[in-house]
Amino acid sequence: MKASNVNIKNRRASFDYEIGDTYTAGIVLTGTEIKSIRDGKAGLADTYCLVQGGEVWVKGMYVAEYFYGSYNNHASRRDRKLLLTRKEIGRIAKAAAEPGVTVVPLRLFISDRGYAKLVIGIGRGKKNYDKRQAIKEREDKRNIDRMMKK
Repeated sequence: MKASNVNIKNRRASFDYEIGDTYTAGIVLTGTEIKSIRDGKAGLADTYCLVQGGEVWVKGMYVAEYFYGSYNNHASRRDRKLLLTRKEIGRIAKAAAEPGVTVVPLRLFISDRGYAKLVIGIGRGKKNYDKRQAIKEREDKRNIDRMMKK
């Protein structure tokens, strides 16, 4: 099977959170959802994960309705179940129970075997001064690169 070029990132997550452990999970999807994701019509903005009843769910993930889907089309922002091992779910649940910690999706991609995969990370919220520091470092790096090119 040919490798897919679908690589949808949640750029906001690395800005708002300090990411600790990461896990790669499969997603339970319907037929029209996987077709939309293969077309690259999905988004991870304002998305988070929740542990409920021994299962991990991704909430708020946008997958556009499939253009050729008929009455079988899916809801664009429905909750989707993530496929992880019991041990991974236990670690995620333990980490998510701590105050100030959330589970955030980082990247959505299609694996070599054609399955949709979601990389999730344990994120601890950054303070405003941390965010300002990150912006300052990024601008300093950009200025140094600009000076090197001249």
